[in-house]
Amino acid sequence: MIVPMQDVQMYQQILGLSVPWRVSGVKLDKVAGEIQIEIECTERVWGCPECGERAHVHEWERRRWRHLDTCQLKTILTAEVPRVKCAKHGSCVVKVPWAEKGGRFTALFERFAIDVMLECSVSAACELLAISWDEADGIKQRAVRRGLERKTQRPMERLCVDEKFLGKGAKYMTVVAEVVPGKSAHVEFVGEGRTKETLGKFWEGMKEEYRTAVKAVAVDMWQPFVQATLEWVPDAARKIVHDRFHLMKYMNDAVNHVRRGEHRELAKEGDQTLAGSRQLWLYGQENLPEKWRQQFDKLKAKNLKTGRAWAIKEQFREFWESTNEEEARYRFDRWYDWAMRSGMEPVKKVAKLCERHLANILTYFRVNLTNGPIEGLNNRIQGLIKKSYGYRNPERFKNDVYFHLGALDLYPCK
Repeated sequence: MIVPMQDVQMYQQILGLSVPWRVSGVKLDKVAGEIQIEIECTERVWGCPECGERAHVHEWERRRWRHLDTCQLKTILTAEVPRVKCAKHGSCVVKVPWAEKGGRFTALFERFAIDVMLECSVSAACELLAISWDEADGIKQRAVRRGLERKTQRPMERLCVDEKFLGKGAKYMTVVAEVVPGKSAHVEFVGEGRTKETLGKFWEGMKEEYRTAVKAVAVDMWQPFVQATLEWVPDAARKIVHDRFHLMKYMNDAVNHVRRGEHRELAKEGDQTLAGSRQLWLYGQENLPEKWRQQFDKLKAKNLKTGRAWAIKEQFREFWESTNEEEARYRFDRWYDWAMRSGMEPVKKVAKLCERHLANILTYFRVNLTNGPIEGLNNRIQGLIKKSYGYRNPERFKNDVYFHLGALDLYPCK
């Protein structure tokens, strides 16, 4: 079915075409459920798309592109695209104004598809857009490639480094995020593995003047990350911050370790005092749900090793409320003395660990940076892993993280 001339003119305006491109025909295919728009090129002399040198058309290549739907019908653009011969670059297809080089979709369709995939899974996007999984993945990969190519280096003062495990039989990945006060953290780098060399690639790719501009790097006590930062970042010994959330996790694990051991000892005598109490000892005093408070108060009143371990853990939490390094050092010394006199090996082990790394723990009170922002990103990354049922391909994982969390300019030019 041929569409009237006024519709040809309407599509000319909708597509925003100008000389030498014009809509020459519009056809409605009811069987295929498509509107097919034929575009004609009137120019015979072009510049090489690579260098701009004048070149003559030596061949025409028929191509088609999926465009945004019209009246709920799939809309297809078709055109004979000139191919020119350049003395320097050989045979090249000229660039059309409605799509990127080599693309099978118009720029407007890709922009819309990117918006849809940012909000839902690829499979849901495929259903909404009526495209295949491979086509959706291709749009996503091109978007990330564009974003990374457009990215320019700049100073980044506050960074967080963490690792992410992709699942059983998979690999660890290193994630670096930038934290800007007042803004959401975003991923700057994703590397395969969690070695010194992995993080070293990130630092090596940064200009020396920008590495010098770094003011704080939050990282757990994983030595390969620490060593890479010390090697590449000037004055890193004063800039590394050991993350408080990881340290509190170690302390919670120590309390739980003490509880398990004491429960076994009591259970041998038929005493089930500590049975089912694991979660109670992990709460902070102010976070304990009211419905458990009476039960927990009774447990604390008993002369239990677990109760003492919990009290030491709570004092360690108070250490983080210090207002400056001097106060923090005073509180740490008191806490360390209590922990070492406790006689509980799991607690003493954490205390010794903190004492060895105290200088970079105290850095927190000067720069006020934790891995909290990257833990938030990790939750969103975990959501991506759940949606995809795991990643066996690290490259696909990196692509998805950059797409959703990299704050990249993903869109094709209009």
